[in-house]
Amino acid sequence: MTTALHGFLAGLTLIIAIGSQNVFVLRQGLRREHVGPVVAVCIASDAVLIGAGASGLGALVRAVPEVVVAARWAGVAFLLGYAVLAARRALHGGESLQVDGTGRGARLGPVLATAIALTWLNPHVYLDTVLLLGSIASTHGGEAPLFAAGAIAGSAVWFTALGLGARHLGRLLSRPRSWQVLDALVALSMVVVAGMLALG
Repeated sequence: MTTALHGFLAGLTLIIAIGSQNVFVLRQGLRREHVGPVVAVCIASDAVLIGAGASGLGALVRAVPEVVVAARWAGVAFLLGYAVLAARRALHGGESLQVDGTGRGARLGPVLATAIALTWLNPHVYLDTVLLLGSIASTHGGEAPLFAAGAIAGSAVWFTALGLGARHLGRLLSRPRSWQVLDALVALSMVVVAGMLALG
């Protein structure tokens, strides 16, 4: 349970970082347009990527143990860099969420194509899921699948809450100050996970 919880928290920490994918899910939730399919695409994509990272890096570490050390410190550096960027946005202010139009008439195909593109064509997705979560999972040895399951559960909880809860957050998320607070929380979370990773 501890390993799965670690995976859950690590997955949430990375996934809640503000990015184009999350903003798209928020917009779909605010428009109440194809929310279920969009959320399903995001969760399924994360499950595939997290699973590949946990299993692939685990096999690599068994063959070359030194890889886990390099992956660990690369992950620490990446997380701290991410934390600096989030802290900078929190200090200087970010953009508010602007929803254009009513969303009426949009077809499911183009909406899903956009969700897939924002997920699979984003290099940060691979860094977060395959490299970073995979490297953390490899430090758990035989319990790596439990860590991966926890991270996937974190993804499912986040995207479901984001998509279904967005309709209640429209007014709040239209204010730049709200994004600054969220960025500050993201920065703090990144530092905490970096410390956990550095300590093994």
